[in-house]
Amino acid sequence: MEYKKMRRSEKLMSTEDTEEVLRKAPFGTLACVDEGGYAYSVPLHFVYENRRIYFHSAREGRKLDCMRHHPSVSFSAVSWYRILPEKFDTEYDSAVIFGEARCLDGTSEKQEALQALLSKYSAPYQQEGMAYIKQAGEHTSVWAVDIRHMTGKRGR
Repeated sequence: MEYKKMRRSEKLMSTEDTEEVLRKAPFGTLACVDEGGYAYSVPLHFVYENRRIYFHSAREGRKLDCMRHHPSVSFSAVSWYRILPEKFDTEYDSAVIFGEARCLDGTSEKQEALQALLSKYSAPYQQEGMAYIKQAGEHTSVWAVDIRHMTGKRGR
């Protein structure tokens, strides 16, 4: 697939800065397409590791149905913003990703992804988190988005 260049190239962030957005953003939005051809977008917690996006989910649901039907997805995150009401504008650091989603259930990568999510969101509770992961493991689906293309944009 050929990816379009960003229209406002002066706002293009370096790869390193884009990766920093992905490490810092508290949540992101996954966009996919359902079987009927409709776009479906859902906010979720995630972690960026090994040039992949990882997130967990219930084992069934619309998001999973979409990714099983069509694994090509887009993902976006914002790590910083400031609204400038007097200028009718917003400053921000954002990232947009295109990639392929795949289910990690039944792989060793699933445990690694869950541990990375635990470190990002519940670092002071590692022991309790590991017990929770062990208990919920069978009821939790974990997915990776293998990144094919990403851009970062700094609006300032």
